[in-house]
Amino acid sequence: MKLQQYVTKGSFYKAVVEDGSDLIFVVDFDGNICYHNASVGDTLGYKSKNLIGKNFFNYILPSTLPDFKTKFRQSQKRAYTEKVEFQFLCADGSFRFLEYNAINLKHKEGLDGFILDCRDITQRKQDAEELVRLQKAKEQFLANISHEIRTPINGIAGMADLLGQNANAAEQETYLNAIRHSAENLKLIINDILDLAAIESGKLKFEKIGFNLTDLVPSLITTFAYQAKEKNITLDYSIEKKLNRILIGDPVRLNQVLINLISNAVKFTHSGSINLSCSVERLQKETCWVRFEVSDTGIGIPSEKLNTIFESFSQADASVTRKYGGSGLGLTIVKQLVELQNGKITVRSEENAGSTFIVLVPYAIGKASTIFTSTLASQKLQDSTLTKRLQVLLVEDNDINRLYAKSILKNWQCEVDIAENGLVAIEKVKSGDYDLVLMDIQMPVMDGYEATKTIRLLEGAKRDVPIVALTANATRPDIEKCLASGMNDYLPKPFTPDDLHRKIVLDLKIRAKKQKKAAAETQTASYDLSYLRSISNNNEEFIQEMMQTFVQTIPGVVNQMREGLAEKNFERISRLAHQVKPSFTLLGIHDQRPNILFIEENGKAKTNLSELVKVTSQFIKSCEQLVQEFDQALKTA
Repeated sequence: MKLQQYVTKGSFYKAVVEDGSDLIFVVDFDGNICYHNASVGDTLGYKSKNLIGKNFFNYILPSTLPDFKTKFRQSQKRAYTEKVEFQFLCADGSFRFLEYNAINLKHKEGLDGFILDCRDITQRKQDAEELVRLQKAKEQFLANISHEIRTPINGIAGMADLLGQNANAAEQETYLNAIRHSAENLKLIINDILDLAAIESGKLKFEKIGFNLTDLVPSLITTFAYQAKEKNITLDYSIEKKLNRILIGDPVRLNQVLINLISNAVKFTHSGSINLSCSVERLQKETCWVRFEVSDTGIGIPSEKLNTIFESFSQADASVTRKYGGSGLGLTIVKQLVELQNGKITVRSEENAGSTFIVLVPYAIGKASTIFTSTLASQKLQDSTLTKRLQVLLVEDNDINRLYAKSILKNWQCEVDIAENGLVAIEKVKSGDYDLVLMDIQMPVMDGYEATKTIRLLEGAKRDVPIVALTANATRPDIEKCLASGMNDYLPKPFTPDDLHRKIVLDLKIRAKKQKKAAAETQTASYDLSYLRSISNNNEEFIQEMMQTFVQTIPGVVNQMREGLAEKNFERISRLAHQVKPSFTLLGIHDQRPNILFIEENGKAKTNLSELVKVTSQFIKSCEQLVQEFDQALKTA
C-alpha cells in the first residue's frame, strides 16, 4: 500500500512519468506491477494501465525465468542495478528484448520495491545476432576459398611434377590440359573477388552503348550448350518480339549477370531443362524495363535460405562449395550489378523442384545509329598489328613471372625491356622512352608503389607514361592503393594473354609511338582490315581476294537496292542488307553497320519508311565510294 501511495506522489510523476522515452515500471519485491508509464503501452502494445496489478514474472520468457528471478533477488540487495537483460511478452504474443536499470526504493524511500527503467534493445540484439551470423558466414567463406584455391594449386603443382618425369606425348597433353583446367578455376575465383572489390570500392563503371538482345542472347546460350549437352539438359531461350529494338546500357555487365545465373542453373540442375526468357515488363516514355527470367528444374533452394543467398560469403548450404565449387560470391555480384543499374533481382524456388531468378533492368531506348559495333571487344583475337613495336618496360623480380610476361609480349612483336625492382625501373624510365610500364608490386629494394610515385614526380612527358600494376593482391584496399600511388590500372595475377591484351589494347588503348605517325598516314576511316589480318595470319593473298570479291559483288547489290527503292519493295531491300552484312563485318566497315541494321529491320517490318528511303540512298552512295577505295587499294597493292 505504501508503494502504491508513493506512485501517486508529485515528485514521482515529475521524475518518472514526464520522461516518456523509456519504459518505466514500479514493482514490489514479489514482482507485482504497481505502475507503468505510457511508453510501455506504445512499445509493448498494452492498453493504458492494463498491466497494473499483474505480476511482472508472468511476462518473462519462461525458459529464462529462473535466471531472471535470481538477478531480480540480487537487485534487492543493491541500491542501484544496471543492465539486466530479459525478454518481455508483448500484447501480440511476441517477446521483445528489454534491459532494465533498477532503483531500489528500500534504500531511497524505505519501500519494498523497484523503479525499473527499461529500454528496448531488440534491434541491438538482432544486430548482434546478425553480426555473429555474418562472421560465421565469412569464416565459412574463407574456409571455402582456402579449399578452392588450394585445390587447383595442388593440381597445377602435381601435374607439373609429372610433366618432369619423362612423360610421353599423350601424357604430356593430358597433364597440360589438367593444368589449364586448374588455372581457369583459380582465375574464376580470383575474378569474383576482384569484381566484388571493384563494386564495393565504387570503381566499377557502366557503359552506355547501344545493343540488341537478339545479338547478345544466342551467343550467350551457345557458351553453355556443350555443358548442357554433357548433362543431358535442355537449354533454351525466348525473346519477346517487342524486344527486337536497340537498348542503351552496358551489354558486358548484362552478359556477366546472365552468365552467373545460367552457370548456376547448369551447375545445380542434373535433369530437366533450363530456360532464359526475355520480355518487356513495361515501357515508360523512352525507357524499356526488360524482364529476364532464368528458370531451371534443379535442386532448388530451401525457403529459410532465400533471404541470404545474395549476401557476400553466403551459399544456401555450406556443403555446396565442397560439392559444386565456386566462391559463393556469384549471386552477390549479380545483385550488386543489377541494383547499380537501378534494377532489382528476386528469386522463387522450391527445394528439389527448381528455381527461377527474375531480373528487371531499365534501359533507355536507342536508335540504329547507337548500336554497339563490336570489333575486338567481342573477339579474343590478339592482333599483333595493334601491339607491334610497342615499347614496354616489364618490372618484375620473379624469374618465372618475368619469363611468362616477356614471352607473351615478344609474341606480339613488342620491344621489351626488363627491370628487376622499382629502383632500376625509375632509372630505365628516365633514360628510355616507353609506351607502357608493367609494374609488379612486391619487389626487393623498392616496391611498385614507391617506384610509381617517384615516376609521377619526373619532369616532362616521362611522368605520364601509362603504368599498369601486375598484382597478386586482389583485395579492395590493395587495388585502391595501386590507383592512389598513380597507376593507371591494375591486372591481377594470374592473368592470361587475353587479359593482358584486353587491358593494353581495349581498356587503355595504348599504341606504339613509333606506329602512330604511320598509322595516321595510312589509316582509312572507311574500313579496317585488322580482323581479316588476324584470322588469316596476315595472308595478303587472302585479304586481296576478299577485297576483290567485295568490288565485284557490291555494284550488283547496289543496283538491286535502287530497283527496290523505285518499286517500294522494302522487304527486298531488307534481304539485300542482310545478304551483304557479313562482308561489311569481315572488311571492318564498322561505320556502315548501324545503317545495314536499320535497313534490315525496318525494311522487313515496313516501319519508318521515309527514314528508310533516306538511309538506303545514303548507304548506296557509301557503297559506291567504298568500291572505288578498294579498287584503288588493289591497284596499288
